[in-house]
Amino acid sequence: MKKIIIVGGVAGGATAAARLRRLDEESQIVLFERGEYVSFANCGLPYYIGETIKDRSKLLVQTVEGMSKKFNLDIRNLTEVNKIDRENKTVEAKNLETGGSYKESYDVLILSPGAKPIFPPIPGVKEADNIFTLRNIPDTDKIKAYVDERRPKEAVVIGGGFIGLEMAENLVDRGVAITLVEMAKQVMAPLDYEMAAIVHRHLREKGINLILEDGVKAFEDNGNKIVLSSGKEINTDMTILSIGVKPENSLATDAGLEVGKRGGIKVNEYLQTSDPAIFALGDAIEVTDYITGQPTMIPLAGPANRQGRIVANNVYGKKEAYKGTLGTGIAKVFDLTVATTGNNEKVLSQKGIEYKVAHVHPASHAGYYPGAAPIALKLIFDENSGKLFGAQAVGTDGVDKRIDVIATAIKGNLTVHDLTEIELSYAPPFSSAKDPVNMVGYVASNMIYEEIETVQWHEIDQIIEEGGMLIDVRETIEREAGFIEGSINLPLEEIRDRLDEIPKDQTIYITCQVGLRGYLATRILTANGYKVKNLDGGWKTYSAVFNSDESA
Repeated sequence: MKKIIIVGGVAGGATAAARLRRLDEESQIVLFERGEYVSFANCGLPYYIGETIKDRSKLLVQTVEGMSKKFNLDIRNLTEVNKIDRENKTVEAKNLETGGSYKESYDVLILSPGAKPIFPPIPGVKEADNIFTLRNIPDTDKIKAYVDERRPKEAVVIGGGFIGLEMAENLVDRGVAITLVEMAKQVMAPLDYEMAAIVHRHLREKGINLILEDGVKAFEDNGNKIVLSSGKEINTDMTILSIGVKPENSLATDAGLEVGKRGGIKVNEYLQTSDPAIFALGDAIEVTDYITGQPTMIPLAGPANRQGRIVANNVYGKKEAYKGTLGTGIAKVFDLTVATTGNNEKVLSQKGIEYKVAHVHPASHAGYYPGAAPIALKLIFDENSGKLFGAQAVGTDGVDKRIDVIATAIKGNLTVHDLTEIELSYAPPFSSAKDPVNMVGYVASNMIYEEIETVQWHEIDQIIEEGGMLIDVRETIEREAGFIEGSINLPLEEIRDRLDEIPKDQTIYITCQVGLRGYLATRILTANGYKVKNLDGGWKTYSAVFNSDESA
């Protein structure tokens, strides 16, 4: 009979405990949880504050009493493990209610301490009582009580990640005017800039005062005034700090376990630490990037749950490998759905990996059926093999299933060519006969098979400045809604009859609304002896960045 100690519940630790019991009725399983709640819905916390979720009890996935009985576990909540003695295989635990400490032995130790919000030492932050972070149920209760009782009119959210944006939306739902401050030039780091620009426009349309490329210098007036690095001052009734998380690694480092450069506990493919008797999982560990094979930190609930199951299997000798984290994520941002999988351009560039990009802007379902909405879909791939590196999508409908299909394709080692052949369900209310996933596969496949050359949204202005010819093949009336300065209009239907107007002694660049007519024009001109490059994603992608007021 084994004695297994788990430090930390929620997604990873609770999953490991339940799986361990299913595998073995005899082992003694002790789960220590510093907080009051052993298993709760982290991702639902902002929506309880915003009152989309009205019943607080719905956030409690498992209660201590219920989980203890169901799985025959020794769950000790409100108890903090503050020391590991690896030599004697014991942990030191402190009961936070009584203050008493004691030692507990183990055969196997599982660490699932999670990650904690970064709380920087900004001047004035400690003097304020209206600055909050969101990690757990007590944090949620504090924020909701403050909103319920104080009824703030203005709030500042610092940080434009998933939690920051969800908190901004839910506070707006409570009638609070929001200023969102982000130090980077964009929100939502997993997106590339041109995709994030769609989100920026939507946030502003929803009344968010969005401040980018600026940080917080100080809090003044007991937190009621924020001074930014630029010198700008903002008055606020409350502030949500959401600038990221860092792994809870002190227990591991104090015990001499290896950690990575960013503080994540190092584990092998079986999720064992540098001590074979100690496993670790969840937001506290350094994982392998599924695309690059390099170490990274990706704090997501799905991988934590999967790791909990794998650790339990390996405690009983199954030798099941964790194959890395793909980083598939999704968020609701007011009316938009924003989803990503795999690597973005920024990460691939930093790693020195060559890639190609394809943008498409299809409708969520057949255009003739009511309610079709545009999806901005971006695919990143290897131009030689067609290997899929990642994808991003932004839209109001149908985003989730497209990213999920591509995430599945990546895990199945499919290529852009395979995307053209995936047979997906079709009926007019749900999709088109050629699904957006097929469409982006065709575009990428054409770039490889037909050697279609493209130019990106961030390159075209300089090309025009240097004398390049950009032909806009849309109808003249379409240009009234906006066009790229310096482009000339030559509608697709007229291009064959006006070839004499197009010089052959230079590369010709083509743009249209979303890229399709540009592709057709590219084929026509290439067949007539021209060297041509198509603007990937057309005016739709370009205007998302440079014409932020341009409506879809």
